[in-house]
Amino acid sequence: EGRRDDRRDDRRDGRRDDRQGGSRGGRNNDRQERADWKPRGEGRRDDRRDDRRDDRRDNRRDDRQGGSRGGWNNDRNDRGGRGRYEDRNDRGGRGDRRNDDRGPRRENRGGRAEAEREKNSLAPQRAGFREERINRRMADPDLPDDIDIYDLDEMILQDLRVLSKDNADATAKHMIMAAQWMEDDPQLALRHARAAKDRAGRVAVAREVNGIAAYHAGEWKEALAELRAARRISGGAGMLAVMADCERGLGRPEKAIELGRSEEARTVDAETAIELAIVVAGARLDLGQAESAVVTLQRANPSKEAKGIPAMRLSYAYANALAEAGRKEEAKEWFEHTAKLDEDKWTDAEERLKEF
Repeated sequence: EGRRDDRRDDRRDGRRDDRQGGSRGGRNNDRQERADWKPRGEGRRDDRRDDRRDDRRDNRRDDRQGGSRGGWNNDRNDRGGRGRYEDRNDRGGRGDRRNDDRGPRRENRGGRAEAEREKNSLAPQRAGFREERINRRMADPDLPDDIDIYDLDEMILQDLRVLSKDNADATAKHMIMAAQWMEDDPQLALRHARAAKDRAGRVAVAREVNGIAAYHAGEWKEALAELRAARRISGGAGMLAVMADCERGLGRPEKAIELGRSEEARTVDAETAIELAIVVAGARLDLGQAESAVVTLQRANPSKEAKGIPAMRLSYAYANALAEAGRKEEAKEWFEHTAKLDEDKWTDAEERLKEF
C-alpha cells in the first residue's frame, strides 16, 4: 500500500507539473508545441522546409548554369536521357537545331520568296519599278488628239477621280480606244486596255476593261485574272457570264457550271442571267450533255414573244441545243424564230436552216 501511494503521488505530481508547465513530457507539452505552430513560412517546421526548397532551387540553378551539382538536366544527360536542347542536338533530335541547322535554310527560303514577290510585284517600292513603268509607258499605243474623255459614262469618270488629273485623262482615253477597237482589232484594243490598267490598277473599271479586251482577244487566262481582280475591288457578281466562258476557253467546263450554280449567279440582272445560261448550256455541250443543255436553257424561259438581242441570243442557243439533242423539228422552229429577230445578221441562223 505504501508503494501504491508513492506511485499515485508521483503520477499526481507529474500531472500537476504538466499542467503547471513543468519540464516533464506530458500532454501539455504536446499542446504547447501545437500552439507554437504557425502558417507556412513563419514557424520552425516551414523554416526547415524552406531551407530544403532553397537547397533544391540552388541545385537547379546550378544545373541550368552548367554547375557541378547533379540536377535534373545533368543527371539525364549523364544517363543518356533527352535532357533539354543540348542533348537533343547531340543525338540529332529537334531541340535547338531550329536555331542552328534549320534557321539558315528558312532564311534562304524566305529570302528567295521575298525576292520572287518583289520581282512579280507592281508595288511602287519595288526596285526598278519606276524604270519599268517608264518603259511600259513608252510602249503604249498612240492616242489621237481629238479624244473627248467626256464620252465616257459619268460613273466611270467618277471612279477615275482617285487618280491625278493627267493620269485620269490618259487612262480614260486608253479605255475609249480599247472600246473602239474591241471588235475590229482585238489585239490593239488589248494594248490600250493594258495601258489603262497599268495607270489605274486599283480602279475596278480599268481592270474590267482589261479583262473584257483580253476575252475578245482570246487571252482567257488574263481575262479571268483581271475580271476576278475587278470583282475583288468592287464586289458584286461582276462579269460572271464572261468569267464562265473564260473557264470554257481554258478547257474547264465544270468550272463554268459551278459559276452558274453559285450564290452570285442568283443576284445578277435578267440580261446577265440569260448570258450565263447560254454559257452554262455550252459547257454542258462541251461535256456531251445535250439534254442537260436543253433543260438549262428552258430555265431561262425562251419565248417567241420576246424581242431584242438577249432574246435573239437565247433563241439561237436553244435551237442549237435542240439540234445537238437530235430534236430536229423543234430546232428548225427555233432557228426560224431566231432568223426573224436577227435583222442585222448577228447570227448564222439562216445558214443553219439549210441543214434541215
